[in-house]
Amino acid sequence: MVTWTPPQRSEVAEKIYAAAEADRAARPERYRLGVEATDTIVERATAEHGVEGLGDPAQWRPGLEQYLRSAAEDGRLNAVGIRNAQDAVVGKLRARSIFHRTLRENPEVGEREVGPPIVIIGGWRTGTTFLYRLLARDPRLRAPRPLELYAPWRAAKLTPDEREQLITAQAAEPNPLHVLNPSMAAVHDSGPLLPEECVLGMGTTLRNWGFGSTMRLDSYSRWLATQYFAREYAAHRTMLQILDDGSRRRWLLKAPAHTPELAHLAQTYPGVCIVHLHRDIVETVASGASLFATYRSTYSDEVDGHDVGRFQVEQSELWFRRALEFRASPAAEPATILDLDYRDLVSRPEATVARVYAAADIDPPDVTGMLAEHNAAQPHHGKGRHRYTPEEFGIDASELRERMTFYTDAVAEWTACEGC
Repeated sequence: MVTWTPPQRSEVAEKIYAAAEADRAARPERYRLGVEATDTIVERATAEHGVEGLGDPAQWRPGLEQYLRSAAEDGRLNAVGIRNAQDAVVGKLRARSIFHRTLRENPEVGEREVGPPIVIIGGWRTGTTFLYRLLARDPRLRAPRPLELYAPWRAAKLTPDEREQLITAQAAEPNPLHVLNPSMAAVHDSGPLLPEECVLGMGTTLRNWGFGSTMRLDSYSRWLATQYFAREYAAHRTMLQILDDGSRRRWLLKAPAHTPELAHLAQTYPGVCIVHLHRDIVETVASGASLFATYRSTYSDEVDGHDVGRFQVEQSELWFRRALEFRASPAAEPATILDLDYRDLVSRPEATVARVYAAADIDPPDVTGMLAEHNAAQPHHGKGRHRYTPEEFGIDASELRERMTFYTDAVAEWTACEGC
């Protein structure tokens, strides 16, 4: 049976993992997960701002408990993974508290207008990152970078020059993820200088589809499918309001994880321009499984390729069915939706990018020049080639195509309407 093999760790990474495991053996109390760890996590998160800043526990505690339980029971996490899981939710609770304090002390922040953003969505690995980072070169658009997503309140206090200096200083330091897992640079490059998915700034209600990409969180993901995301998207809007710099640049956002929550996205941002990318379904699911498996191997020593493939197939089906439900509902009417074929983005990028500007009702820039500049700065396969096969993840191509016919038939209809 063909199965996925995790990337080999460097000598430096092995030392980091060994030190973490030694620390876990010496101080096991620091590595608790599960519901019993909830109060400890809350204490860490509220040490500076107080628990009252978190607001109604009914809005965040169920998600926290579900996450911690799933991380403990499903995660198969190593010591580095456990600390990452803990730090992730501590960070989200701290952000929630700071958001509340910001609105309480500066109520005018909540009154700031947020115009209809351009939001790029689609299945994993459909060209969303390429299109996003290309468009981010347009000075009329504003695409957030990690500092702005993880700590918007900090970024908002800096002048543009101060912010750039801090981001440049961060970029000069070793990328912690790439130190632990150098193969991530080829699979999905990241870093302080690069615009990043706005899902990184989500989760202050402990509802975030992005959590399941980096760790095995099956029961949490099943719970998430039953949840209402209105408050989470309200917090997303608050994040953009905090970051508002008065420049009136239009927000450019991107996250595949918006795909199952388009109704909330459209309700939060009336008139949103949704750019939906589509790729061959086997390529989409298999490449996404490879991404997830590689990410998860950073935090677990027990990543099973076929298990990741199963998860990816199930989640993709859920997301695509929800996207279709949105498209068929009245909630979609105020939004502008542009469907793009990945093959068009690759074979004729200038014309494809021009369609994005037309959908967003913005005069196009020198797209040819912008493409040349982007390709020079971030060449394709510049940090290595991402290699994978469906078989590594237990994906039968013909079975997957049959299972996803509901989606691929719709995509064929949407993309056939180019120019109609």
